[in-house]
Amino acid sequence: MARFRFQDLKIWQLAIEIADELFDIADELERKKLYRFADQLRGAGMSMSNNISEGAGSDSKKEFARFLIIARRSTFENANIVILLQRRGQISEEKTSKLLDNLELLCRQISSFKSSLR
Repeated sequence: MARFRFQDLKIWQLAIEIADELFDIADELERKKLYRFADQLRGAGMSMSNNISEGAGSDSKKEFARFLIIARRSTFENANIVILLQRRGQISEEKTSKLLDNLELLCRQISSFKSSLR
């Protein structure tokens, strides 16, 4: 049984899974002394699950929806960072494709979940 209600949300579970992958990439970037990329990737990666979990603690559906909008925007930020990293030769096309697929899926799931709050 989850201690916090957000832990049962499929969107949070996918967001935290993606964040784990992004953190692995950030760790590798740090080893290459690409600290700014690593920091940006970690921050954007955490933003998705952080905003979903923070929104789950809201007192109203409207407030929760606002946090979901921020989480969704963070998926776009992460997609942009991943594309840039691939263009710079820091991650493979295969990894990029997998991450973009998961980010798109998360984005759609957040939008659907937000719509269900009405």
